[in-house]
Amino acid sequence: MNYSFIPLMLGLLLFFGSCQDNPTPKPRGYFRIAFPTKSYKTIEQKLPYSFQIPTYSNAGPDPLSPNQPYWTTIDVPANHAQIHISYKKITNNLNTYIEESRSLAYKHAEKASAIEEQLFLNPSMKVYGTVYTIKGNAASPMQFYLTDSVRNFLRGSLYIQEVPNIDSLNPVIGFLSKDVLQLIKTTQWKEVN
Repeated sequence: MNYSFIPLMLGLLLFFGSCQDNPTPKPRGYFRIAFPTKSYKTIEQKLPYSFQIPTYSNAGPDPLSPNQPYWTTIDVPANHAQIHISYKKITNNLNTYIEESRSLAYKHAEKASAIEEQLFLNPSMKVYGTVYTIKGNAASPMQFYLTDSVRNFLRGSLYIQEVPNIDSLNPVIGFLSKDVLQLIKTTQWKEVN
């Protein structure tokens, strides 16, 4: 019997036996998001308020509320996001508007891991309000209201039109939150003819 074939046979068995495909699951990856350089412009509409919006956004009348001439939608197409702005005149109902804004922000509490409230005060422009930062997988990560406490009431909410997944949306939320804060800081009341 020729024993020189035994190492060859063992080598072939090991070679073909080791070729089994045992895939290892890989962690889910996300696309890299490229953000534009921050720059701002003043909103160009005849409204009882003005503020700065990002140059990479478009502002126009709210298409879902054609009967509300002072409601605005700011579209940020590159990030699939919108900032919805509603405006109301105050007629001895400021507390109602504030409570309504608070209730709308806290509707996200079911999906949110936390909701932080921060007061905003700009006495030189007579702009006061509250900013709600909604953490977790909520549809709206940021909402706010602004008022002069006498005549004007403005409410805003940031929505990202993607499935809420905080892991993948966190960079976008962080980027857009700065734009919402710029909008809030630059808000001024105007007279409309």
